[in-house]
Amino acid sequence: MLHAAINRTTRLLVITGLLSLLLGCVTTQPVTTTEHSAASACHTSDNPKRQLVIDTAIAMIGKPYRYGGTSPGQGFDCSGLVRFSHNQAGIHVPRTASQQLKHARRIRYEQLEPRDLLFFRIDEKPSHVTIYLGEGEFIHAPSSGGRVRTEQLAQPYWNDRLYGIGSYFY
Repeated sequence: MLHAAINRTTRLLVITGLLSLLLGCVTTQPVTTTEHSAASACHTSDNPKRQLVIDTAIAMIGKPYRYGGTSPGQGFDCSGLVRFSHNQAGIHVPRTASQQLKHARRIRYEQLEPRDLLFFRIDEKPSHVTIYLGEGEFIHAPSSGGRVRTEQLAQPYWNDRLYGIGSYFY
């Protein structure tokens, strides 16, 4: 019973936070923070679908990793989180990281923007995908036992394994 009440409270906090974020993005004031926060992504796009991808992914922070997972209820693997976040914005993305890489529009590092996808080589093949949030930060569903979280691209583990960048926004 207590667990259900906590889940309801958590959902309400997330919904309230997303509504505040959406209302906050209406402002014309520039965002000046150098740290990432859900609100700092407001200045990153002129397309509401782009922002919805980021907002959806951020709302999934803390959800458990699950191989093959594609929803908040069951958890996510890396490509499941990317697909779910894009689907919420009405953008079709293939299911697996390799298919997402194959069908994404390739982007050079200099063109990297929040909502673009970062693909990483794990075990010598491109097999991990994340959503770039801006300011050197990305969100992903890491691996077994992990939870959806943010990481810094500058960390040697990630920086050394970056394979490519793609986008489903044209």
